[in-house]
Amino acid sequence: MGEIHLVRHGQASFGAEDYDALSTVGHSQAGILGRWHATGAATFDLVALGGLKRHRQTADAWATEFPGAPAPAGWIVDRGFDEYDHREMLLRAHPEAGDLAGLQRWLSEAAASRRAFQELFSAAMARWISGRHDGDYLESWAAFRKRCISALEGLVARAGPSRRLIVFTSGGPIAAICQHLLDVPPPQVASLSWSLMNGAVTKLLYQPGRLSLSTLNNHSHLEREGDPALLTYR
Repeated sequence: MGEIHLVRHGQASFGAEDYDALSTVGHSQAGILGRWHATGAATFDLVALGGLKRHRQTADAWATEFPGAPAPAGWIVDRGFDEYDHREMLLRAHPEAGDLAGLQRWLSEAAASRRAFQELFSAAMARWISGRHDGDYLESWAAFRKRCISALEGLVARAGPSRRLIVFTSGGPIAAICQHLLDVPPPQVASLSWSLMNGAVTKLLYQPGRLSLSTLNNHSHLEREGDPALLTYR
């Protein structure tokens, strides 16, 4: 039986000009995962990652602390594991923001806190997932879900049976894959996505013709550090 370890990237730079870059905490979370794998003498046959900066930086920080990591030259970059476009999602739900250039200014006025931003984003995500406005988006929820599942199935086919794989991706793809495996109603996907911690690991098991969920959102390697600042969701 094979294993697929889906890693949510470390904390990104919320509120910064370049959100896609990891924060200092995000780099620490990824390094802790690498040391955890090194301590446990883990082995991986294949490394895959999405095409975003935060995916690469998480994988790099992990590999720096994990001598047993496969060489970066052999890593697979698959944009199928990329996150959805949160900026478009917000703009379609809140056209009063104007355009992308005005979005940051609008958010700074309308969402002065992470809690306020969460409320705005939750409503925007519910609109996207509902399927009632698919024509408004370059990538609908259904298309996004299909993309993530196809990327996973393609990776399994490429790896072959009884291999141990690790994938550095985002909360959206992990939630979409779990929704597919568990048949969770689409409206509940947002709640599942919000529960995924930065740097946490969701493990899947696979064998010919079958994929199943083994563990969801494992972040014990972060908890054991004893620093609450490492336990982040955004």
